[in-house]
Amino acid sequence: MTTTLPRVALATSGPGMAYDPDLPLMLRALGERGIDAVAVAWDDTGFDWARCAAVVIRSTWDYVERWPRFLEWVDAVAAVTRIDNPASVVRWNTDKRYLGDLAAQRVAVVPTRFVAPGEETFLPEHGDFVVKPSVSAGARDSARYTPAQHDLAARHVAALHRAGSTAMVQPYLTRIDEGERALVFLGGAFSHALRKGPVLGESGVIDNDRVAHPDLVSHRPSAAELALARAALAAVPGREPLLYARVDLAPSDDGTPVVMELELVEPNLFTAHSRSGSARFADVVRERVTAG
Repeated sequence: MTTTLPRVALATSGPGMAYDPDLPLMLRALGERGIDAVAVAWDDTGFDWARCAAVVIRSTWDYVERWPRFLEWVDAVAAVTRIDNPASVVRWNTDKRYLGDLAAQRVAVVPTRFVAPGEETFLPEHGDFVVKPSVSAGARDSARYTPAQHDLAARHVAALHRAGSTAMVQPYLTRIDEGERALVFLGGAFSHALRKGPVLGESGVIDNDRVAHPDLVSHRPSAAELALARAALAAVPGREPLLYARVDLAPSDDGTPVVMELELVEPNLFTAHSRSGSARFADVVRERVTAG
């Protein structure tokens, strides 16, 4: 008797195929659990997504360049099979204006001003600040500025507007050198956490080739960090459960944690830095596939 293995596609991209450290670990762990797992670029027009029991969005790192097309792809896959995370969550989370939704639900986030094309730009008069687009990945097209660099920052905002992007203006946290915290959740449960160095070092520089996660080390989150991460996840719209989530936190000026980003689409889950992260990931995927 021949047993047909459930097929799961891990959606990736050209850059993801080359550089995603999670991908081979996840494929191996899924295979060890009886899953026919394959990695496929999300824009591969020759692949039949409908033949998969599930499609898991992983390192689709080039979606920013074709955001509308990516959302169309997500909706098309969701129409023929299961996609994780859910399409409605992907649509909400790929635009960082979701930070405003979190703030409205009293989740502590980095104070953020969104400046859409055609709106007047107001830049901070005191302290360093950050300018970046609301649709971005890996700190792309992002830079830190000093108050003396207002003209340079204004040109950055103008360039984003010419590209049709909404700009974000945030204070540069004075304690960011203590490290960002990345808390990973799998199947709704906390799995592991990493601490990483600051990304935006030199002011006034846009460097899209910078290391996205410098100086990674294991991190044991505090009770306050765990509580904030769970509050952020509880504020995600919709009732469909999340397969994975990464909540990026940093200490505010008074030391209390704030959410920098809530990563629900294509985050590095740092399973290579966790003893059992890829196993937990595969267990959750298998449970969902076999449960139908």
